[in-house]
Amino acid sequence: MINRRGLLVILSSPSGAGKSTLSRRLLEWDDSLRFSVSATTRAPRPGEVNGEHYHFQSEADFKRDVANGDMLEHAHVFGNFYGSPRKPVQTAIDAGRDVLFDIDWQGAQQIVNSALGPHTLSIFILPPSIAELRRRLESRGQDSAETIGKRMLKSWDEISHWGSYDYVLINDDLDQTFERLKTIVTATRLRRLQQPGLVDHVRKLQQEFEELA
Repeated sequence: MINRRGLLVILSSPSGAGKSTLSRRLLEWDDSLRFSVSATTRAPRPGEVNGEHYHFQSEADFKRDVANGDMLEHAHVFGNFYGSPRKPVQTAIDAGRDVLFDIDWQGAQQIVNSALGPHTLSIFILPPSIAELRRRLESRGQDSAETIGKRMLKSWDEISHWGSYDYVLINDDLDQTFERLKTIVTATRLRRLQQPGLVDHVRKLQQEFEELA
């Protein structure tokens, strides 16, 4: 059997464009996918469990991990630090398991530019319109009007980085967007670089061919 190296699947979008819902659907579609649980210095929201939704850390501990190179990526967003612990990601992809990231463009660029960059798949999700983006943020009922205003102001900065991603999807229909997303992930898993066992397989074919000669 040909071994497969794991992918770092990155989903980014402005807040409210649908990346969290699409991430959840991907995990339900393929239970071999592992979600990268981010570390953060923000306080837990009601119902959030440490180690499941986030690794909640003090700012001092977070900065220590960054200084020690234990964060694959990190960023400062809305007054809090967010980052992806390196060790569990490295362990997963070495074992042939894909890791899913729900992160912003800053984190995506840090991962793409890291030593693991060749094994990343980056996908940006665009909203169908700015009006629809605001409607989705308001309908969630999670944030104050002030926070929604800040997210809307930040949304164009996020959208302006769409060109740095491998694929860009317009999420005007959630079901159709998800089908396209599955196709992209399935195809990228078959990239030559993700199949280190191909070299040995081709050598085996060559040996068989020479034996027939």
